[in-house]
Amino acid sequence: MEYITKSGLKKIKIKLLLLKNNKKKIINQIKEALEKGDLSENYEYFAAKESYELLQININKLKKIFFNSKLINKKKNKKKNKVYIFSVVTIKNLINKEKIKYEIVPNNESNIKKNKISIKSPMSLSLLGKKVGYIFYFKFTKFKYKIIKIE
Repeated sequence: MEYITKSGLKKIKIKLLLLKNNKKKIINQIKEALEKGDLSENYEYFAAKESYELLQININKLKKIFFNSKLINKKKNKKKNKVYIFSVVTIKNLINKEKIKYEIVPNNESNIKKNKISIKSPMSLSLLGKKVGYIFYFKFTKFKYKIIKIE
């Protein structure tokens, strides 16, 4: 199951509409290519068919997310005593003393450039349910970290 916010759901709806519009165009391209006759050397037909298949894969992925997601309210999930989805967590590397702040977000809303990490990421899984003061070893960086703040 995926978690999703209203804004995430809205983005998926928009993407689905765009993909469905593109699907109509590609179907027309396939029809036009079929009208040209011999398919054995008809590059336009094979290119359109391949585009259609890739498009359908993307549509199916988005539909799966859309229908199998649990809509969550960001405001209701703001608990500050433990790390949950939508928590903003500040952790401190105990070796080099560097502090890093992450927000735990639904899988499809992650953006590492904005320090928004997926609830399914290894770092999130290390943090979920933990309290301030918790010390953990993160095997991917080979450092020890301490949770110093939960917002």
